[in-house]
Amino acid sequence: MKFRIVKLESLSGDIASIYSVILNDDHETLFDHFISENKNSFKSELKDIVSRIITMGTKTGVREHFFKLKQGRLGDGVCYLYDDPDKKLRLYCIRYGSTTLILGCGGEKPKKMRAFQESKKLTRENYVLREISEAITKRIRAREIQISYETNDFIGNLEFNTDEE
Repeated sequence: MKFRIVKLESLSGDIASIYSVILNDDHETLFDHFISENKNSFKSELKDIVSRIITMGTKTGVREHFFKLKQGRLGDGVCYLYDDPDKKLRLYCIRYGSTTLILGCGGEKPKKMRAFQESKKLTRENYVLREISEAITKRIRAREIQISYETNDFIGNLEFNTDEE
């Protein structure tokens, strides 16, 4: 899989940097796709989620209580953000402490569904972020990517081709 990590300046702030991912040769981020796919059915939830992300970037940081944690492999940071536990919309993310967040995609989780694996869409979105997290972790361990303590930004090569690595 080819992808690159891009900073979302309109959502980032002094407290946290917000990123998303562009897969292959797409022109939109995974977060852009999430917005497009859900803007008609979940307009108010999307508005609340975007507002919460902006608040994270500018005021609170990427606090754990905004997320349902441990949605991937042990220690990979994959989680999901939601407006309210009773709401249906889930946005998969990768957290890096309280200062850096990568937004993925997601979708609707019907109330009767117990686990994301019961939805092909949510399973696919979750596993895409797991693969992205694994590639980023390899580069962090190899010191090819770092997070700046001054700006909360990723520093290093943010373009990946997991087929060649």
